[in-house]
Amino acid sequence: MALQIGDPAPDFTLPDQDGHPVSLSGLKGQRVVIYFYPKDDTPGCTKEACNFRDQWSVFEQHGIKVLGISKDGAASHGKFMAKYSLPFTLLTDEEPCAVAASYESYGLKKFMGREYMGMMRHTFVVDAEGKLERVYTKVKAETMADDILKDLGLA
Repeated sequence: MALQIGDPAPDFTLPDQDGHPVSLSGLKGQRVVIYFYPKDDTPGCTKEACNFRDQWSVFEQHGIKVLGISKDGAASHGKFMAKYSLPFTLLTDEEPCAVAASYESYGLKKFMGREYMGMMRHTFVVDAEGKLERVYTKVKAETMADDILKDLGLA
């Protein structure tokens, strides 16, 4: 992975679950967790989202914004959020997934002998100055939020 801790986080503007634009540069001054995930309401993605939900009060207490990004549209995000009471923002990065590509989180995947382009489960912590503070490319979906809090000394 070419993105390294200390690099400026690639800026972006994407629509949220309500269709409102969210820009990373607009969140400067606070820590931001950006997690890329393949698809709303699938087993691994649900475990990951629910782990962030279950740790939400700790993220909120420390002023950390959480942004989940997938290819799914606003309607799908809205249903996913309602079904699992997700309190954080979900963003839509539709094909060709330019934002995910800028974070090296979209590319060739293999499953059951089939190759296809897809979203990779990667997570980034951006510090208050807009630089990458943590980079996770080997994500364990069910404990990602716990792992971040532990690594930041907040758990």
